[in-house]
Amino acid sequence: MPIVTIQVTREGSGPGRDSVTPEEKARLIAGTSQLLLDVLNKPLDSTYVVIQEVELEDWGWGGLPALEFRKRRAAGTS
Repeated sequence: MPIVTIQVTREGSGPGRDSVTPEEKARLIAGTSQLLLDVLNKPLDSTYVVIQEVELEDWGWGGLPALEFRKRRAAGTS
């Protein structure tokens, strides 16, 4: 029984969006489940997919809070 956890920032995936849509979550679940079926022969009904939306300020990257990392990268000082 595989359990897959997908973590994404709560930013959404487009301008003005603050979360992942239910349709996008459904696609992530279906695609992840299908991948495990195709690669590991795990039945769809035994695969669990958990999607966690995380606030951007709760992410770190490159030893920095994600927003600071992005600022430095954009300025060319990362």
